[in-house]
Amino acid sequence: MTPSPASATPYEVLGVPAGVSDDELRRAYRRLARETHPDLGGSAAAFRSLQLAWEQVGTPEARAAYDRRRGPATSGSRAPGPGTAGGVPFSWAPPARDAPRTGSQPRARVHGHPGGANRERYLDLMREWVGRGVPLDDPYDEQLVRTAPPEIRHVLADALAEEATVAVVTGLGIGYTIWSDVDAGDEGKLDHVVLGPSGLFAVQSSDWGSELVVSRGELVGSGVPEHEQPVRDLTRQARAVRRATRVSFTHQLIVVPDDDFPPALEQVGRGRRGSTWVLRRSLLAHVLTYGPELGDRTSISDVFEVRERLQQSIRFV
Repeated sequence: MTPSPASATPYEVLGVPAGVSDDELRRAYRRLARETHPDLGGSAAAFRSLQLAWEQVGTPEARAAYDRRRGPATSGSRAPGPGTAGGVPFSWAPPARDAPRTGSQPRARVHGHPGGANRERYLDLMREWVGRGVPLDDPYDEQLVRTAPPEIRHVLADALAEEATVAVVTGLGIGYTIWSDVDAGDEGKLDHVVLGPSGLFAVQSSDWGSELVVSRGELVGSGVPEHEQPVRDLTRQARAVRRATRVSFTHQLIVVPDDDFPPALEQVGRGRRGSTWVLRRSLLAHVLTYGPELGDRTSISDVFEVRERLQQSIRFV
C-alpha cells in the first residue's frame, strides 16, 4: 500500500523537533510511554503509534538511517526518484491523464477533475512554505513532502484519497457514473457524487493519517484538526448539492484508508434523506454495488433520468 503523506513523522509522534538530542528524545519517549500505556489509562492506538515511531528513531543507528532518508528541509532540490512501498516504487505525483487502459471491459463514466482542487491547493501551499523564488524541482518528492507541515501533507493525502476513490468506481463498469470536485456553494466542494443501480451516493474521500473512531455521531482522531467535523461537513455539502440539483441522495459515505478504521464499516447518522456511513476503502466497491447494509440493496428505477438531470445541473469547482 502506498504510504500516506498525512501520517505523522516519528518526531511528530514523539512531540519533539527533528534536531533534538538523543537524551531529550529518550525522555520524550519515556514520558509518552507512561501517558499512553493502556494499563495506565492511555490509548492502545496512541501507544502503538509511539512504539512504531520509537522503532524508527529510538537508537542512534536507526535515527541516522531515518534522517538520511528524510533528507534536509531547506529547499526543493532533492535526490530524484520515487520512494518504495514494500519494495514497489510509488509516486505521489498526479496520475497520467492519458495512461493506457488495461482490459477491454467498459468503464464507469468519470466527470470533473478528481483531486484537482486539492492538488492545486497543495502546490500553492508548498510553494509558499518553501519560499517564493526558491526552485521547487519536484513538489512530490517524498523527502520534501515528509518535511512539510502536517496541514500541507493532509491536503496532498486528500487529493490522493479522492483519486483512489475514482479508481475504485471506474472499475465497477459502465453502469456507474462519478462526478468529482462538485461545487457545493458556500459549503465548499463535495468530493464525489456516485450514481449506480444501487443508489445515489454523496462521497467524501479523506486521509488524516491516523486511526479514527466514531464519537457522538462524529468522526474523530489524532490527525483530524479541531476545526474539521467530517460527518457534519459532508451533510452540509450534500444538502447544498441536493438543493442545486433537486436530486436526493440515497446514502452519504466517508471513505478512509483501510488501516485507519478498525470497525471497517459503521453507521454514524440516519436522516429522512438517507444515512451516513464511514467505511474502509477496500469495502467501497461492495457498498456501492449492494448498499451499506451489504445485502439490503436499494435500486434507482430510472438511472438514465437521474444521470441526465445531474449532468445538466452539477457544477464543478
